[in-house]
Amino acid sequence: MITTSIFGTQRDTILSGVAYLWHSGSWPLAALVFLASVLVPLLKLLALGYLAVSVQRRSRVHSLGRSKLYRLLEYIGRWSMLDVFVVMVLAALVKLQSLANIQAGPGAMWFGIVVVLTMLASMSFDPRLIWDPAGGDDGRKPGRA
Repeated sequence: MITTSIFGTQRDTILSGVAYLWHSGSWPLAALVFLASVLVPLLKLLALGYLAVSVQRRSRVHSLGRSKLYRLLEYIGRWSMLDVFVVMVLAALVKLQSLANIQAGPGAMWFGIVVVLTMLASMSFDPRLIWDPAGGDDGRKPGRA
């Protein structure tokens, strides 16, 4: 986020915002922003990678747990665009005032792209593939009796 005011221009990232909140004494808010904006997206990417690799390897281990992990990813996906939405709303509200200007920086665009791609990846993942190896694969080709 790029903030321009009569006092100068300041560029902020999510981590610089977390650091500012932490040092100003708002550590619960800093922890919440770090959790929601950094840790959850990172864990979501790791979980999607784990699900993709486990399905590719036709793993039979922890099918129920992997199915629950997929459902959790679907639920979290609803809230993934919240960070981008907050920056856009803040920029629109501040533009109504004439004392400052806030713009979304290039990082917001890339963050939004990653969020959309992870949402598409989890939507295109077929959770039935988690259970396929558990269902008595006898080596026959599909469609043959």
